[in-house]
Amino acid sequence: MNIFLRELKANRKALIIWSVCMFLLVISGMSKYTVYSSGNGNEVFNKMPYSLKALLGIGSFDVAKMSGFFAFLFPYLEITAAIHAALLGSGIIAKEERDKTTEFLMVKPVSLNTIVTSKLLAAFVNVVVLNIVTLISSIMMVNAYNKGKDISGEITMFILSMFIVQLIFLSLGALLSAFMKNSKASGSIVAGILFGSFMISKITDFTDKINAINILSPFKYFSYQDIVNGNGISVGISIISIALIVTFAILTYFFYMRRDFKV
Repeated sequence: MNIFLRELKANRKALIIWSVCMFLLVISGMSKYTVYSSGNGNEVFNKMPYSLKALLGIGSFDVAKMSGFFAFLFPYLEITAAIHAALLGSGIIAKEERDKTTEFLMVKPVSLNTIVTSKLLAAFVNVVVLNIVTLISSIMMVNAYNKGKDISGEITMFILSMFIVQLIFLSLGALLSAFMKNSKASGSIVAGILFGSFMISKITDFTDKINAINILSPFKYFSYQDIVNGNGISVGISIISIALIVTFAILTYFFYMRRDFKV
């Protein structure tokens, strides 16, 4: 069986579960909009100190408006999608050694380059599908609750920025799995890096004096405020992020070619 199709089939059940979870996360998040947008709720948030707003993820957003509320909800969607991508990237490269099926690949008349390409393409398709599910469910649920102007364009920009962050962690997970001697531990390492970068994004929400460390957190590469204001995502940051993804992917090939596979 083609390796690409084999990987798609192997990850099918997990993709369905993650997709359902993302759909339910969007539904549960949007169901709280009526509480946040009510007069009393909005007054409470306006009286909160900025540090508490930052801790809750509200920041300077007006959660009484749908665009501001979605910006408040979005980080939870983003970190969930990023976790999926990171674990998928590390797992899809390490699975043969983990599952003791390395010999299956070694006896096939295909090169290691083909194996890596097939695995990364299958992982990419999984990320795309989860991204589409999140986009469609977000637009659908926002339209169900929104009584103001249509913000489908802003939602699309949010999900596009999430897609880029997903690819960063997907490629990082694959790189760590190809690089580490104990590839099975790469999932834990990339998860630790992911949560560390998320914590950095929260820390820098409290003060702009240490914004320089945001370079270590893909969660801060794109400005939510710019998206809410209708300015979209930064082209320059997008290009740099894509270059980072390509670099991680190239290094994945480099280290995978030099692996001492355990059979």
